[in-house]
Amino acid sequence: MLNKIRDLLNPTLEKVGTVFASTGVSANGWTCLSLCALTLAGIVYATRPFTAGFSWFYLPVIGSLLLLIGGFFDIVDGSVARKTKQLSPKGSFLDSTGDRISESVIFIGIAVGNLAEPIWCMVALSLSLLVSYVRAKAESLGVDLAGLGVGERAERLLILAIVSLLPIANAMQWAVMLVSIVAACTVIHRIVATSKKLSQSASRTSV
Repeated sequence: MLNKIRDLLNPTLEKVGTVFASTGVSANGWTCLSLCALTLAGIVYATRPFTAGFSWFYLPVIGSLLLLIGGFFDIVDGSVARKTKQLSPKGSFLDSTGDRISESVIFIGIAVGNLAEPIWCMVALSLSLLVSYVRAKAESLGVDLAGLGVGERAERLLILAIVSLLPIANAMQWAVMLVSIVAACTVIHRIVATSKKLSQSASRTSV
């Protein structure tokens, strides 16, 4: 969903690409920085049981800031790649793989830190990975699912970063549950859309 908003912000993102490209850091470099920030967020979440004397409140705050920074760098890498004409299959592969690694570390960190029920972390992670898998499989069959669904990666990161800071009991638990719900809706939406498009394609072929 946010990808559609991103399309509207393309002129601004081009300027962002120009600014960050001038630093000399490559698109893959920004991808690595995004992965590092998001991985560090997961590690911060995981340290809760081992930080006696350090207010538990600060861990979600630090984690949320790292999620937002990592998410921003994830936008930057694409903008820099387009600006410097570094778009490549290798870059796409590294970006996608890094996304999956960071999501895994984040939910594992939340579970280890007892910030949410481990079972819900497993559900959220499994469904998040399924969102990506369904799109990858659909696109391998010629079906474009870009921007389809309410729970793409950007939305999931924002939910974790924002909802986990709400002044309510078990905020992170609610954030993880909400991620699970929107991810499940996205998986179902994409499966239905892909099945429909493949059926239409088969019908046209048989005519």
